[in-house]
Amino acid sequence: MDRYKKIERLTDNRFLNLYHMDAVTRSGSTFDYYFASRNPKERLKAITHENRPEGIAIYALCKENPGQIVMIRQFRYPLNDYMYEIPAGLVDPGETPEQSAIREMKEETGLTLEIYEGGDVCFHRPFFMTDESSTMVYGYASGEISSLWQEASEDIEVCFVDRKQARAILGSERVSVRAAYMLMQFLHAKDEEPFAFLN
Repeated sequence: MDRYKKIERLTDNRFLNLYHMDAVTRSGSTFDYYFASRNPKERLKAITHENRPEGIAIYALCKENPGQIVMIRQFRYPLNDYMYEIPAGLVDPGETPEQSAIREMKEETGLTLEIYEGGDVCFHRPFFMTDESSTMVYGYASGEISSLWQEASEDIEVCFVDRKQARAILGSERVSVRAAYMLMQFLHAKDEEPFAFLN
């Protein structure tokens, strides 16, 4: 049984919209519930119940030195400040998460991503954050850092971060929660088996 009676879209924006739901409590009474989604109304997870990822995030190690992880320091307007993140983006129509990760890595950093396909399948599936579903893509990055493919609205500094720097970033900088969790994994990884945590 659905736990809502009606859903309506309240905004008409390109990337993200606000929805109103007439939600139903366990006892059957209704209340107003608001949420944001990248999906058009017909593809909302409350309606489809599917787990198709809209986004990806990339855990990329330097191919020549797996003791360094690729991070970005990006200006985020809601903070009016910079925040450390891992490269990430949206999955375009017709793309697989891996294709999206390769494209986003090039656009945000100029680097080439080589996908790591090992590890347990449960670590490669999409996970939710409210209505949005994202999946992690793992791999090695190589090449030269470049801002050539960044959009005009993007202000991104690319960083190769070692474990000492990762601990310092976690201790004092603004960090996205997704990047923080992946840095915690990175801190305990061994260079000779950098993706062992996926097994």
